[in-house]
Amino acid sequence: MMGGDFAPLEAVKGLQLYLESVSGTATVFCIGRETEVQPLLQQFNIPQERIKMVHAEEVIGYHEHPTKALKEKQQSSISIGFHLLSTGKIDAFISAGNTGAMLVGTMFTIKVVEGILRPSIATIIPKLNGGTGLLLDVGLNADCKPEQLNQFAVLGSLYAKNILNIENPRVCLLNVGEEEGKGNILAQATYPLLKENTHINFAGNIEGRDLIKDNYDVIVCDGFTGNVILKLAESIYDIAVARELQNDKYFHRFHYENYGGTPVLGVSKPVIIGHGISNDKAFKNMIELAEKMIASNFCDKIKGNF
Repeated sequence: MMGGDFAPLEAVKGLQLYLESVSGTATVFCIGRETEVQPLLQQFNIPQERIKMVHAEEVIGYHEHPTKALKEKQQSSISIGFHLLSTGKIDAFISAGNTGAMLVGTMFTIKVVEGILRPSIATIIPKLNGGTGLLLDVGLNADCKPEQLNQFAVLGSLYAKNILNIENPRVCLLNVGEEEGKGNILAQATYPLLKENTHINFAGNIEGRDLIKDNYDVIVCDGFTGNVILKLAESIYDIAVARELQNDKYFHRFHYENYGGTPVLGVSKPVIIGHGISNDKAFKNMIELAEKMIASNFCDKIKGNF
């Protein structure tokens, strides 16, 4: 409840939106400073039987060193959240707090699924035809090996199928040309691995200009490249806002609030990281994403594939 620039107000408002929605059936553990959170829960008429308040005195700030903060602030909302998740008291953990602390907590508390070299984070890419694409990795792994990209392809394919409801998703490798043999050393070494991977529907190379087209469902790349694309997409939305085009049907889909947050793919339990500026709609969508991951046994499906 203490994560985000507008905490805990927007988290409480997002909780209200979730509980008022059709899918709002989960019991939500609200982890944070009770003196700040409880009055807001009462103000927005949050039904007490639908939540469980968990007091957390400390807060990890955005500029704190993630590993040091987690070690020294055992009573922070992030530390307590990971403890509850690792001990089975909760089924998923969501925060818009310190991203580094969330990633460190995930890696050292929840653990990576056996067989996976490195977890990944993905982002949604809106397509011009109204469809949805998935791009990974977008920042967790700046330097990658071909074997890691091959695994990201499986993770992305599973996410597209089970969470985005895309049947038999087409997986492509981001490259500087469509022909086999194109690209740098990483792309050239990754292509044959993807081609031979029977767990995915590999559709070949794809260029940056095809990101908004409908000739793919999942795009795989290293985290350095993916993060550059992610930040470029955010700047496109900023341009749309500056030119008062944010309500355009296509450009509106670039707004982070529509997706809430991004899950860490490849770990044994659902962990969802939200944007620091998350508003009520973003929090609502994060809770719904967590609920969908739990209902579809998504993490178990990853374990089964690896």
